[in-house]
Amino acid sequence: MLQEIRDLGFEYAELSHGIRLSLVPGIMDAVDAGVIKITTLHNFCPLPIGVTHAAPNVYKFTSTDSRERDKAFRQTLQTFDFANRCGAKLVVLHMGAIEMRDYTDKLVDLVGAGQKDTPKYRRLCAEAEEKRESRKERHLEYAYEILRRLEAEAAGRGLMLGVENREAVEEIPFESDFPFFFFDFGGDTVKYWHDTGHAQIKENLGFIQHTMHLESLAAELAGFHIHDVEFPGRDHRAPGKGMIDFAALKPFVKPEHIKVLELSPSLSVEDLRAGWAHIRSLWGDE
Repeated sequence: MLQEIRDLGFEYAELSHGIRLSLVPGIMDAVDAGVIKITTLHNFCPLPIGVTHAAPNVYKFTSTDSRERDKAFRQTLQTFDFANRCGAKLVVLHMGAIEMRDYTDKLVDLVGAGQKDTPKYRRLCAEAEEKRESRKERHLEYAYEILRRLEAEAAGRGLMLGVENREAVEEIPFESDFPFFFFDFGGDTVKYWHDTGHAQIKENLGFIQHTMHLESLAAELAGFHIHDVEFPGRDHRAPGKGMIDFAALKPFVKPEHIKVLELSPSLSVEDLRAGWAHIRSLWGDE
């Protein structure tokens, strides 16, 4: 896997949340042999024992079950240890979710059916916002408490933490909460991680304006997951094959930012090459 990535011309790779324990020896062989360098890990990596499929939300920092929160903390420390072994410098985190029904898929379906401007859609959005705001306080307290502990652990290991924006309306931090979130976690350890596909889906649902959202968090930005979106919510497409205006994001892209192509395994090598060429034509070699 890593040799193929290198043969495609990439010197660096991210290890994501689908890495089984059985893959770790081979990964370390490739890293130690200089086949590839690892920039980032996406929590949880490697997967917890007994989990065999990608599961970034298998344990939530926001759970009302203290045992699950403890598992989330301890499993994240294992990700930190693996990041150090691989030479990675940042771990991407999902912060958790509010306990409520899933509104996102229904909203995406309505937008896709051309019903975004209907009373039904507006009522559903209002209902989702009311429920998540009324229930968020306890879940945020749990998430913040764990992140403060993780911040200290990461700093001691020389790691940054990238808090990722999410596409689901029940996942935190919420759009309006992001700027305040980084007031509580200033410094060089806890940073913002911008997923272009997730932001575009949130724009399609009417919760943010993609470029303005990125601009508001540019000072905290550590890096990107880069992928495109076919309207209204099919993400992990090759850049240039969807609706994202990557040129509009260019003013906020800096050389020091980590940039990770996060594409669907259904895409071809030709799709990958074309997508990467599209990004470079707009963003340059930064």
